Amino acid sequence: MKKIVFFVYGVVSYLIFLATFLYAIGFVGNILVPKSIDNGLQGGTSSVLIVNLLLLSLFAIQHSVMARQGFKRWWTQFVPKPIERSTYVLFSSIALIVLFYFWRPVPDVIWNTGSTIFTPFLTILYFFGWFIVLTGTYLINHFNLFGLQQVYINLKNRELPHPKFVTPFYYKIVRHPLMLGFIIAFWAAPVMTIGHLLFAFATTGYIFVAIQLEEKDLVNFHGEEYKRYQREVSQIIPMPPKKLDIAESIR
Repeated sequence: MKKIVFFVYGVVSYLIFLATFLYAIGFVGNILVPKSIDNGLQGGTSSVLIVNLLLLSLFAIQHSVMARQGFKRWWTQFVPKPIERSTYVLFSSIALIVLFYFWRPVPDVIWNTGSTIFTPFLTILYFFGWFIVLTGTYLINHFNLFGLQQVYINLKNRELPHPKFVTPFYYKIVRHPLMLGFIIAFWAAPVMTIGHLLFAFATTGYIFVAIQLEEKDLVNFHGEEYKRYQREVSQIIPMPPKKLDIAESIR
């Protein structure tokens, strides 16, 4: 019965994430959602930026702290390991929902591409960024990343396989394609407002901090294999992989 409850919990957490992810596409792009980055309830101009920065900080802290290995070792003293990832995903989704709900638009326009060719170009680029994010998760095991594999394997009374270090497709030319996809989506705006610019700057800054924290964990987990990968493949700008000489490859 406990395993069934864990499985249902994992599925529900995943579905909440999926709904939140789809809403995020509409939120950032001002598309088909009741409250978006530029539309909806507005607060007082004196405190709006502070409110938005606090909301972004809440997500950043939750997302980074709960992802660290040290926190996971402490956290799994209270949360069963099979649902640890699902709980992380659920908390991340809740942090985003809070951000969506309390976000205060600042609609003053910085640029507007209007009817120029840049509008369809940036719109396509916007959706391409989200496409990179979503497909990138499937390349490295989407269902493990969002907790479904863990609860399913637990339900089947099997051991979770040790994760292997792989570099499929995007990962051969950039180490963090998911982060690259987010950056593209956040900045590809035909209409850029002050509120959107704040969001884009803050999330991009957080992404670069998060990359450093994640890479430290990956080096600790995969060791020399990941260090070699760091030397061969660009961190965030897609480039052909470097060809290392023999001395460099065994360093």
